[in-house]
Amino acid sequence: MSQSNIQQSILASGSEREQKGKKASKLERFKVVFAREKYLYLLALPGLLFFLIFKYFPIWGLALAFQNYSPYLGFWDSEWVGFKHFIDFFTNPDFLLLFRNTMAISLMNIFFFFPIPIVLSLLINEVRSMKFKKTVQTIIYLPHFLSWVIIAGICFIILGHDGIINEIIVAFGGQPIGILTEPNYFWGLLTGQSIWKEAGWGTIIFLAALAGINQDLYEAAQIDGANRWKQMINVTLPGIKSTIIVLLILRLGQVMEVGFEQVYLMMSSPVSHVADVFDTYVYRTGIQNGRFSYATVAGIFKSIVGLLLVVMANRLAKKIGEEGLY
Repeated sequence: MSQSNIQQSILASGSEREQKGKKASKLERFKVVFAREKYLYLLALPGLLFFLIFKYFPIWGLALAFQNYSPYLGFWDSEWVGFKHFIDFFTNPDFLLLFRNTMAISLMNIFFFFPIPIVLSLLINEVRSMKFKKTVQTIIYLPHFLSWVIIAGICFIILGHDGIINEIIVAFGGQPIGILTEPNYFWGLLTGQSIWKEAGWGTIIFLAALAGINQDLYEAAQIDGANRWKQMINVTLPGIKSTIIVLLILRLGQVMEVGFEQVYLMMSSPVSHVADVFDTYVYRTGIQNGRFSYATVAGIFKSIVGLLLVVMANRLAKKIGEEGLY
């Protein structure tokens, strides 16, 4: 063996020992940290198990999209068909309709529903009476705890053909309005329901962010002569800007999720062409018609679109100098 080969072997063995030493040191450090923070790890264990069982293990089931899955044959014996279901899904005439309805409802939620909790939080933050503030918070939180079945029932009682609104219209000599059966009203109706049910609950995160703003900034703004409006614009909003951006990025990741229960309960034949979304389509084709593989393709498409939007929105936030998700 030549001298150069001997030197190379010595260097290689030295680098291997160095890598093993680093791995050993990392393992030792982890053992020390685990021993010191074992109760915190124990506290995080239920959440970790939840994500493993319900989020990561089911990923294996995505292989159904490449099979002609049959419950009688099972996962291993079902026929593999490659991208057949993907081709059928994207060439289906209903695809563009589903995509339009889903995106329209999601965009309306982003533009009209997403800002409402921010505005409510700013208004509540300006209230000085703690008793009044807590009363308002309790009232606006309550709709969150109602199921969509109850919300739909309330809508039918108030907005139905024989509902309260139409009874008032008829009492004044007018004609009943088909609010629940008019396609032009459907998207706005869903957005209004979401605002009424979830806007108050959404203020929790923003109020927590507002509580973390340094009060010295408000005192400095007052010394500079800023009124309450200018303090809100120059201190409050910049203080929660990072929270708003992170929640907006996360909301973009759910752009294909418009709420199955809400849409399914409010859907009827006259509005089906504006109400049918990917969630209802998956339920109808997968559960009711037994096309499990085909429905899995729709789920994969929704997940990929959400992932791409999150990544792009996060990169855009980084480019403009804001904090993102990672």
